[in-house]
Amino acid sequence: MGCTLALSDSVARLRYVSEARAEVLARLGITRVRDLLLAVPHRYLDFSHKVDIAHADVGTTVTVVGTVDRVTAKRPRPRLSVVELSVIDSTGVIMATFFKQPWVAEQVHVGDVIALSGKVTFAYGFKQIKSPFYEVLAFAAEKSDYSRILPVHHVSEGLTVAWMRRIVSAALADRGNIYDYLPAQLVASRNLMSLSRALREIHFPSTMSHAAAARARFAYDELLCLQLALQTRKRLALRDVTPCTHSVTGVHVQALQAAMPFSLTDEQRLAVEEIFADMAAPQVMNRLLLGDVGTGKTAVAAMALAAVADSGTQAAMMAPTSVLARQYAEKLGPLLDAAGINWTLIVSATPATQREQATRALAAGDISVVFGTTALLSDDVVFSKLSLVVIDEQHRFGVDQRNALRKKGIGADLLSMTATPIPRTLALSVYGDMELSRIVHRPVAGAGVQTQVLAQENLDLAYSAIQDAYAAGHQAYVVCPLIDEVDEGADMTDDAPQTDAPTSRLHSAKAVYESLSRSTLRTMRVGLLTGRMSAQEKDQVMSDFRAGTIDVLVSTTVIEVGVDVPNATVLLVYDSERFGLATLHQLRGRVGRGKHAGLVFFSTAAQKGSAARRRLAALEATSDGYELSQMDLRLRHEGEVLGFKQSGGVTLRYVDLAQDEELALHAREDTQVLLAKDADLRAYPSLALEVRDRFGAYFEEVEGS
Repeated sequence: MGCTLALSDSVARLRYVSEARAEVLARLGITRVRDLLLAVPHRYLDFSHKVDIAHADVGTTVTVVGTVDRVTAKRPRPRLSVVELSVIDSTGVIMATFFKQPWVAEQVHVGDVIALSGKVTFAYGFKQIKSPFYEVLAFAAEKSDYSRILPVHHVSEGLTVAWMRRIVSAALADRGNIYDYLPAQLVASRNLMSLSRALREIHFPSTMSHAAAARARFAYDELLCLQLALQTRKRLALRDVTPCTHSVTGVHVQALQAAMPFSLTDEQRLAVEEIFADMAAPQVMNRLLLGDVGTGKTAVAAMALAAVADSGTQAAMMAPTSVLARQYAEKLGPLLDAAGINWTLIVSATPATQREQATRALAAGDISVVFGTTALLSDDVVFSKLSLVVIDEQHRFGVDQRNALRKKGIGADLLSMTATPIPRTLALSVYGDMELSRIVHRPVAGAGVQTQVLAQENLDLAYSAIQDAYAAGHQAYVVCPLIDEVDEGADMTDDAPQTDAPTSRLHSAKAVYESLSRSTLRTMRVGLLTGRMSAQEKDQVMSDFRAGTIDVLVSTTVIEVGVDVPNATVLLVYDSERFGLATLHQLRGRVGRGKHAGLVFFSTAAQKGSAARRRLAALEATSDGYELSQMDLRLRHEGEVLGFKQSGGVTLRYVDLAQDEELALHAREDTQVLLAKDADLRAYPSLALEVRDRFGAYFEEVEGS
């Protein structure tokens, strides 16, 4: 208990932490000793592999230490700043060049001893390192001892990296002997570092391999605590809840299966079996159905809807857009009719009289299934007995929205669906409170989709393809990142990445619509669709496009999710480097849905060899969403993958999704073992406190209800 109190002490009680430095640390989210110890370095300067400038071979990545001889700031173009440092040691000189980092000229001065780390090139008669990692070495110990590995922590104005290093070192010396909250048997069985050693090795590693092992301990702890928090939250949320035990072999299920114009694939049948097993069990279902674009998740969901009808209860299926909700009604409605299942549709544009009839029927229990958008969350939508909630593209809804619909049926089963390809590591960790079903393969191979990345000067290739498609009686989409030129980002998706593309005017849907209508595609019927249009306007445009009275639809990303027009065969996306891979992959799924092959063109201003072009090249290389998600992990190594963001959740700080799949699997297994033996973790009070400290926000909602 004493150690726990020490770790909870204010960071102001540590050595070297003045009042001013305490304020800076608070801006970094560090107010307690434990916050400081868990604020691990984001990189290291490996002086154990330091070389003299003379031995810094061209083409190798090295660390050199020298004295700054000259600092030069230039501005060769209006929007390009360049800072050059001339650094010397006893063996030679090397130039360090920093692009678009003018502050370097203010932070580095002639006479400073500086460490540089990066890839060595040769130009203009000198060895160079472009945009290196650098650090001015402030203390004598750092200047004299180059045989060790120095950590680089995140800092803020008023606190240098060197002072942060001193503060952390003192904290470890004074408070570093920490009681390990993990059971000793678990640490041993998973071959993990002890917590005290991991803290020392991650802040001041003796070798880089020890730093990696320490990071693995931190990542495992984070994954285990997250799993424990999610499972505990689920248990608390379902306390005192009586689940609905559904009938899954009734006449409506059989009738719906007979009405389907196709047979379910093996993967679809397995998903249905898993869902039915959950629905028939005396526990509340909490399942996520993962399926790439076109894998037939809707057919699987339909079977769950039929089981609800056989149980004499009700189901609600919520989609992120009215276009998609209407599409579900159009696709599944006839099948439900054939199976004798009553259904209705409620969106924001539903006429008042029709809405009143629908809500009255739902309240009376005369309707088994309702399709809708967030309009289903309105107070006038009341259910007689809601026993199943189906949420499509569930990450597009906030936690509050998902819970608001579920609360309309206490004990209702939850089936979430997403077409966003999610790597297994992410699914195992963030969706720790859900069971997972996955459909990988499309039911029908189809004609396929060909993807090509185009430089903007080659757009005529895309226009020619659109004209050829029109001549063949087909249709096309043209997607832009903006609604209009004066409202940059108006319809941008939340997975849009930072880009290294040159600054240029982005294409807007309105401007492109007007331009194409007057010139390039003037012989065609061109339509416009944006998120700023009213629901009625959007529905009318999509109805016209489906009916074939619009040949080319210019839009923003509102077509991304679920829009199904089999006759559309060409897709052109302007400024594609401004979109996340998830959005681009989803957009690509809008074409090639029928018997005719699809052509997709991703136009970009990004330079060849840039990070943006490498990411787009991944889209050219594969149309498999799960393979693409793994590529994206290798390219980006970050917690936001294919645009996935946790709504109402927390960000993983230590987990590397590209390499920690085994850790995630171990954490999931260990969570199940721990909770099976001790659901309240009473035998492990320190671990329970750690879970609360890291993920306490997960419990606030269920404990306050």
